[in-house]
Amino acid sequence: MTEAWPWVALVLLGAYHGVNPGMGWLFAVAIGLQERRRKSVLQALFPIALGHAVSIALVVAVVGSVQSIAPPRALRTGGALALIAFGLFKFVKPRSHPRWVGMRIGGGELALWSFLMATAHGAGLMLFPVLLAFPTSARAEHLADHAQHLQRVAASGSIARDGAAVLVHTIAMLLAMGAVALVVYEKLGLAILRKAWINLDLVWAIAIVAAGLFTLFT
Repeated sequence: MTEAWPWVALVLLGAYHGVNPGMGWLFAVAIGLQERRRKSVLQALFPIALGHAVSIALVVAVVGSVQSIAPPRALRTGGALALIAFGLFKFVKPRSHPRWVGMRIGGGELALWSFLMATAHGAGLMLFPVLLAFPTSARAEHLADHAQHLQRVAASGSIARDGAAVLVHTIAMLLAMGAVALVVYEKLGLAILRKAWINLDLVWAIAIVAAGLFTLFT
């Protein structure tokens, strides 16, 4: 279970990102309703997921690189403080996210919007505690010179694992986002948001601060 929980956390965070309207499904449904085509909803989902994946991948790459050179405690403390600071910022400015796009945009622009949105919301930063739970290739640094090839193997395994982490998270996000978008488009319409709205910006800010505190004191 100890080895499996980071993957479960990646899936759950991906699903949460998927159901959060601020991460893209609301945009996809609006496009579909405007063009009156279910196909437009589905087509919008993939560039949204791609932009989200790129934002996540950047965080994974940075954490993986810093893990190999920074003391574990310093990395954990710095990341935890960054999480807490960002969560508090989201409390103060919950609506701080990109607003520069219109409704008629291409796939590339939609992917860029999603990248900026995920970055602004700290989607990748939220994965920081999960990434720390994975073993790091830096643990192989004690090996003697004659075993350096084992370090290269460990590093390759770390890259493959990081890629799998991004993929698992993005697939979970895409499936959850797609399911919500289709249900809203086919059955509910955007009017449901006026009757049953949850302040996910507030929930997200609380979750970020909680993750930071958990990382700091464990």
